[in-house]
Amino acid sequence: MHQPGGYTKISTDDTLRETISHGSEEYPFRFYKEDVWDFDFHCVDWHWHPEVEFVYVQTGTVVFLIGSRRYVLEAGTGIFINTGVIHRFESGAPARIPNIVFHPSLLASEDSLIYQKYVRPILHSSLECQIFSPEISWQKDALQILLSVIALQESSSGNELQTLQTLLNLWGLLCSHAPALPEPSGSRTSLRSQAQLQILLQYIHRNYARRISLEELAGTVMLSQSSVMNLFQKYLRTSPIHYLADYRLKRAAKLLASTRGSVSQIAQECGFETSGYFCRRFKRLFGMTPGEYRRRADEDENLRK
Repeated sequence: MHQPGGYTKISTDDTLRETISHGSEEYPFRFYKEDVWDFDFHCVDWHWHPEVEFVYVQTGTVVFLIGSRRYVLEAGTGIFINTGVIHRFESGAPARIPNIVFHPSLLASEDSLIYQKYVRPILHSSLECQIFSPEISWQKDALQILLSVIALQESSSGNELQTLQTLLNLWGLLCSHAPALPEPSGSRTSLRSQAQLQILLQYIHRNYARRISLEELAGTVMLSQSSVMNLFQKYLRTSPIHYLADYRLKRAAKLLASTRGSVSQIAQECGFETSGYFCRRFKRLFGMTPGEYRRRADEDENLRK
């Protein structure tokens, strides 16, 4: 994730893994004070990371899409998102969501008893996420600890030791209640399904400039066409064809902002057969014509100079 300002975006690789480093190798922890409304299309788009994440909804209402599930959280609530789980945040209005992202090894060395007994079981459990509501006693306590972590980041620097101590309290509370958590229907997001989805996304990202059929996509993962459609619908809430079209449009937007190529040239480079169809689809997604988008990008770039 990135701090608010300008056209805030999530940067991912071909598998939707987030490419930004959350902290450093010496201190793999990062605090973000964000508003969902500041991101492109008012959403923190699909991504995953090996770190765990705790989010507090400070204001507004946020829709959290976690794996194949959907949660609507109001101000005063929070959520834990486990490692490797694909997720997306959406909001229909400004919504501040201070959040912390850190690698589990921050809590203890991976070959230590603490990690093996208290950290690893959570990471490899069926728990994709955990909601924190102020109406449930232990979850209210968890929210207070999370707010303490956030307050530490906002109030001072040189707080690494206090942050770690507070995180251990938060993790201990999560661990002590994990066995009592209801098991989700079925197992945690299937690693096989996620791997298949990632292969499909890689294929689209590498071949988007030419025509790709559903049959061709299905062949890359040895699935039926209907299974591929179900996979996209379950995890990304869209069809493969719509995902491909939106990806082409987003690539075109990058070219409009970073090159001087003509609209028709960029449309062709991104897989659109006619510039008229491209312009109609572009305006439907971005709310402005390609020319207007380029002018706005140029204005934003001039403001940053």
